[in-house]
Amino acid sequence: MIDMEGKRKTIPRDLSWLAFNARVLQEAADPSVPLKERIKFLGIFSNNLDEFFRVRVATLKRMIEIKGKKLRANIHLEQSPEKILEEIMVRVLRQQNEFNHIWENLRKDMEKEKVFLISEKQLNKDQRAFVKTYFEDVVRVNTIPLMIEQIPQLPYLRDKSIYLGVVMSRRTNKFEQKYALVEVPSKLLGRFVQLPGPEGEKHIILLEDIIRFNLPALFSFFRYEKFDSWVFKVTKDAELDLDTDLSTSIIQKIEKGVKNRRKGKTVRFVYDKQMDAGLLEFLMRRLGLTRKDNLIPGGRIHNFRHFMEFPDVWTRKSQRKKPFNHPLLPTNARVTDTILEQDIMLHFPYHSFSPLIELLRESAMDPDVVSIKITAYRLASNSRIINALINAVRNGKEVTVMLELRARFEEEANLEWKERLEEEGVKVLIGIPNMKVHAKVCIIRKRVNNRTIQYGFVSTGNFNGNTARFYSDHCLLTAHRGIMADINRLFLYIEKYKTQPDILKGCKSLIPCPGQLRNELIKLINHEIRAAKKKKQSGILLKMNSLSDEVLIEKLNEAAKAGVPIKLIVRGIFCMYTESKKFKHPIKAISIVDEYLEHARVFYFHNSGKEKVFISSADWMVRNLDHRVEVACPVYDPDLRKVLKNLLKIQLSDNVKARTLNNTLSNEYVKAEGRKIRSQIEQYNYLQSKRKAQPLEADKPETTELPTTKPDNKT
Repeated sequence: MIDMEGKRKTIPRDLSWLAFNARVLQEAADPSVPLKERIKFLGIFSNNLDEFFRVRVATLKRMIEIKGKKLRANIHLEQSPEKILEEIMVRVLRQQNEFNHIWENLRKDMEKEKVFLISEKQLNKDQRAFVKTYFEDVVRVNTIPLMIEQIPQLPYLRDKSIYLGVVMSRRTNKFEQKYALVEVPSKLLGRFVQLPGPEGEKHIILLEDIIRFNLPALFSFFRYEKFDSWVFKVTKDAELDLDTDLSTSIIQKIEKGVKNRRKGKTVRFVYDKQMDAGLLEFLMRRLGLTRKDNLIPGGRIHNFRHFMEFPDVWTRKSQRKKPFNHPLLPTNARVTDTILEQDIMLHFPYHSFSPLIELLRESAMDPDVVSIKITAYRLASNSRIINALINAVRNGKEVTVMLELRARFEEEANLEWKERLEEEGVKVLIGIPNMKVHAKVCIIRKRVNNRTIQYGFVSTGNFNGNTARFYSDHCLLTAHRGIMADINRLFLYIEKYKTQPDILKGCKSLIPCPGQLRNELIKLINHEIRAAKKKKQSGILLKMNSLSDEVLIEKLNEAAKAGVPIKLIVRGIFCMYTESKKFKHPIKAISIVDEYLEHARVFYFHNSGKEKVFISSADWMVRNLDHRVEVACPVYDPDLRKVLKNLLKIQLSDNVKARTLNNTLSNEYVKAEGRKIRSQIEQYNYLQSKRKAQPLEADKPETTELPTTKPDNKT
């Protein structure tokens, strides 16, 4: 978005994302974070960057190709794709240098804890014998060496794998060289192997270094004497192309798209900067790369995403506390009975995920339950949710699962879930063309004495028991009639969008996407603007993963100019300029990156004292508001609103893990004034105090207030 003077009105989305990943890198550099977690953050940073190249950089490259072929009339970008790619590369290389520096420091800190990452050149006699045996017994059978000069084209290179590029030669003739390729079978065997070592020390070797040590044995047939090898990896375009053939079902299209993903173009080539120049040129030529492409020279180790699973050999353990039961949901009581009496809100990962499982289990066995409907986006690999639903079908219930087959990188897993569910008799909905179903809802219907009773839940996050242990989300368990009626409308829309496209307009409680949420948010912001102009109280507080929608950013700018106090908690993409002399009140915008992933979306509006608070599955992005089925759910219960607001207040008070989101996204930590407040720890303590029914310090936070302003008669 460009203003009349030609200046940017929003921060480019891709650059704001790189700023977010820089915050992840800050966690890896923080000496106060346990070593295990710092190494894990390096893995998260690497995994994030892989996905960024697979999706965003690949999209920009596609735009360049389309423009070159004159197949694109107009793509709305603030800069040309070429210019954005140039800026991306500058920042990526800068972050890569920072990454390497952090890793070197971490290696030193690891050695202080007697943890050593050993290369194949550092092995002692016993370790050499161990590595030889391990290779022969475990690795060799899973390793396929390829003489790449002898085949017409390179084999398919997986973009989640690492490869050893090998140069073989003889001492008698150094100019007689052969190139070979070895895929490191880390997916099958894991990346790390613990070695025998001196007492009190932990020695670990990477799988590629085990292969390096055994290259003479692996290539013994060719009788070469000298072996040099370097690690590299490729990142490919991961966009799932779905053709427009009307005779092809969406299932067939997705299956075909997953297969075609193998053919995706290489968008990044990361290699050991010490790699033999001849081998590098050979690989570039075979991959169709030039020096203008995303060639990233790095260190000896690549694919740090595996470091998220680094062996737990540390003496200093994480201080993460276990989830606890919600005080109103004791293990000896039925979850169903409690929900029918009052609304409950679970706050993951502080509260246990078990009540959702128990609710579905109870429903599966309850003879009065008639049906269960639920949406599924990303499921756990061994999903207890699915097991409970299958049990419900076996007990004669009608079960409907809206399974989003196009959840990125979950397509294959969800296709397998679809097959299993249908085999058990579950009715599986597969969504709407060109629109993902991202809403997180469930509705259970029972018949008691000829009366229909409905209850269920609405969440900000996926119904995934694994991620619920480290994703921060909110889940409302309720029997509210209006909410249940609207969830029914949502499922009816998914089933009958062709014949009844306007069903969602009948929603009275939930605010759905597409078509309504953005308009309702604009109305709510306009209400605050009118109040501020009349010198009345107003205020907006928003928490989300990403803020990039230009229409809503412009509306927030208008509100800030009118004098509405605005506070923002945004974890990831953030495209709004928060510093302007035209704003009557400074906007407070922070991002929190800590041990848990801040994943929740919460929208607060003062609304002339009649506060409106929503939890939602939707970020403020075009894709969520216009191209996905989402919901924002009002929090009606005043006690639940109070707890939710206090959790937000605690986050706004964070002066340990919060970074200020300024115009340059420089990721400066919020200045610590007074008592140190690490919000994730404080939230746990606050919810624990609610559990124990003790006086709540956070009910009257001493550190911050919600963003409201009192009438000012002087202006």
